[in-house]
Amino acid sequence: MFKKDNVWLGLVLGLVVPGIAFLLVQLIKRNLVVLAKDDLLYIGCVALNLVLIKFVYKDEYEQTVRGIISASFICAIIFFFYKYNL
Repeated sequence: MFKKDNVWLGLVLGLVVPGIAFLLVQLIKRNLVVLAKDDLLYIGCVALNLVLIKFVYKDEYEQTVRGIISASFICAIIFFFYKYNL
């Protein structure tokens, strides 16, 4: 009933991993004044999907990789809207 090679699974993984990283960046940013310029940290949150793609593609789950790539584009668009609207 539940397949491991699924676009929706990749989309969820691709949104959850940067989301958790984003929350960690927010937590760190509140405690460290040094990280006032946080653009690179947010880009790093999106770049975590590249690491996720490497591990998932090694197991030949092509549909899941497609979902992660789609989520990466969604996260990048959200980042640019966040960056240029503040």
